[in-house]
This record gives sequence, C-alpha cells and structure tokens, in this order.
Amino acid sequence: MTVRHDPIHASGAHFAFTDRWGGVSAVPYEELNLGGAVGDDPAAVLANRAAAAEELGLDPDAVVWMNQVHGKDVAVVDGPWGDAPVPQVDGVVTNRRGLALAVLTADCTPVLLADPVAGVVGAAHAGRPGMVAGIVPATVAAMTSLGAEPERIVARTGPAVCGRCYEVPEQMRAEVAAAEPAAWSETSWGTPAVDVTAGVHAQLEALGVADRQASGFCTLESRDHFSYRRDRTTGRLAGYVWLAGVTHA
Repeated sequence: MTVRHDPIHASGAHFAFTDRWGGVSAVPYEELNLGGAVGDDPAAVLANRAAAAEELGLDPDAVVWMNQVHGKDVAVVDGPWGDAPVPQVDGVVTNRRGLALAVLTADCTPVLLADPVAGVVGAAHAGRPGMVAGIVPATVAAMTSLGAEPERIVARTGPAVCGRCYEVPEQMRAEVAAAEPAAWSETSWGTPAVDVTAGVHAQLEALGVADRQASGFCTLESRDHFSYRRDRTTGRLAGYVWLAGVTHA
C-alpha cells in the first residue's frame, strides 16, 4: 500500500492521499478501493478502510465519510455518523482534534484544508459541478464559522484528472469558464477541456488561502490511481485530513 502522508511541519496538521494498491478488492476494483457505493464487496471495502487507517495511525471507526452528490452542501461534525444515515454532502468540517475527515474521488479533485491555529480542518469533493457550484468556498466558509482564518489555512489537492486530459464539449467548457475562468483548458490533442484543480486553486487564492499545493498526479494517465473516465467501473481513492490530538466522546 502506498499512502502519501504529509504532516505539515510542526503544526500538527496531517494530509494523506491513497493510491489503488495494497488492498483486498478484486477486479475491476483492485486493489485498495475505499468507495462503498461502486458495487464492490462491502466486506472488502471495510477491510481496505481499516488497512488505510492503520497505515495512517487512525482508528477506522473514527473517520468521517460523506455521501457525495456533486453539490455544495457542507456538514459541521464532531464525530462519526455512527448508526445515522450518512448525509448527502460534498464538504465536511470539524474542530475536533484527532477526528479524520475523508473524501472519495476517481477523477474529481479532493480538497483538504486545515487551520492548525484555530484547530479546524475541512475536506471537500470538487468535481466539475461542485467546483462550479462553489463547494470549496462553502467549505472554507464553514471553517471560518468555527474560527478559522483563510490566511492561515493550509490547502492540499490530491490526484485528479488534469486539464490536458479532461475533454468536454465546447459549450460545457464555456459554462464552466464563465463561473471560474481559471478552469478553461485544452486537451493535449487540441480539443476543449476543463481543469478542475486549477479552478479550485483559483477559488482558494481568491479567498485568501495562500499555502496551497497540488499532487501533480493525473488519475486518467496514472495506472496507480482509479479513474472513472478511463475505466468507468472502478474503485475510489481517498484523501484524509486531521489535526494531531485525541478526540473526546
């Protein structure tokens, strides 16, 4: 299993992104599928989530997942959902240290955010519709409601389909660019495209988030990552964010 884990200097903020290897899922979800709604064996997904959490030093029962729907709704949480239904949201934030937030992707841009001073973290699922709808500004707004300050927020985006591969119709590119000009792109073969990660980073910059990094991995090009556009039936990667510390019941 390869989990890219990035503790941010002495602040206690942690960011991690998985690849597809080292799990127990069978074809076509091989191997480390962390998505529970893609048709994979639920027992395999639970085993994979437990293995990824163990690799990161996390309690798998203390990770907050989302029921992602390409919208802009954000939930503020202080613990896992337990037996309650997982809500349809594309952003989640918390001020509970030690509580990990997770986002699932297979081409969309996973956005991980932390203000270590305020003790607030957030995770967002930014696909093309969500980026246009404003899921990233909505997640930052939810973090500021808990005391975060944009200029202190550290942002990391994970593996996603790049702007040189994400081909779309010309009208769609125009509609996306009208909402976020930085997302305008062109494929490497000269056709209209959208760069969701570039759009996300432009939105973060406009909000005052200066400390930003992108993973550099294109999911469609990399066989080490799941890609819905490449394979259709496939698994899901995960991004995790948390602050060092212990959650309290």
